[in-house]
Amino acid sequence: MANEIKTRTVRASNLNFHVLEMGTGPLVLCLHGFPDTAWSFRHQMPALAAAGFHAVAPFMRGYAPTEPAPDGRYDAAALSEDALNLIEALGYGEAILFGHDWGAVAAYGAAAAGAKKISKLVTAAVPYGTAFFQALVTNYAQQKRSWYMYFFQSSIAEAAVSLNDFAFLEKIWADWSPGWQWAPEEMEALKRCFREPATLSAALGYYRATLGPLFRVPAEQPALAQAMSPPLDVPAMILYGMNDGCIGAELLEGMASYFPRGLRTEIVADAGHFVHQEKPGIVNELIIDFLKR
Repeated sequence: MANEIKTRTVRASNLNFHVLEMGTGPLVLCLHGFPDTAWSFRHQMPALAAAGFHAVAPFMRGYAPTEPAPDGRYDAAALSEDALNLIEALGYGEAILFGHDWGAVAAYGAAAAGAKKISKLVTAAVPYGTAFFQALVTNYAQQKRSWYMYFFQSSIAEAAVSLNDFAFLEKIWADWSPGWQWAPEEMEALKRCFREPATLSAALGYYRATLGPLFRVPAEQPALAQAMSPPLDVPAMILYGMNDGCIGAELLEGMASYFPRGLRTEIVADAGHFVHQEKPGIVNELIIDFLKR
């Protein structure tokens, strides 16, 4: 099915975004996270196209072949602006957002800033609300899982992540999705993206721009938590791997209170952080069912 996915460049947010697309119909904008690329949604795009949707997956800002941010911005607000601007650049007045990891952060922000442009929201692997930021202070298990965010603030992160042809990326995938047997070509596609020097700088920039203030000035923690707390007036579904080694599924507790129009929570057994790649059949069925209702 991958050879049916088309590619093109879309201009938005003063950036040239390289996008994958498939199908026609209502827009489903698929936003990837770290460490990942637009090919993260290679299993979902054919299913969405067959169900009558126009699936578009951009390589996020700074992830080659999308350009680095000319203004150097990699903060969460910039990612949310990208999502809203891409909807318009693709010729739509509204869209369904499907975000994984940082893509979920972008989707939440877009829904907060422009709910009228978002008809439905699907996220995976990152909860909404204050629980995550609270867990960085109070939850030892999450503190251990989040070690990499602290490490990425350091000046040696670039050297460590790129060592031995980005072996770090393989370790992260294995830690975050225990037992996932990915195909070698999938890891090669990821490494090909990260071998472009601008990608690694951008990927680490997401963490440094958004979370750096928290680690430099602990008093910033309440403000960061509050940024992920406004109610989102969009029908939503979150997908989560029971064995997620990045952000614990226990942090989903209480998330529904932020969604006045309803939140559907689906926890997938025997899956980890990359739930949509690990269990595409189950995930595709859940997404299509949610979108068709």
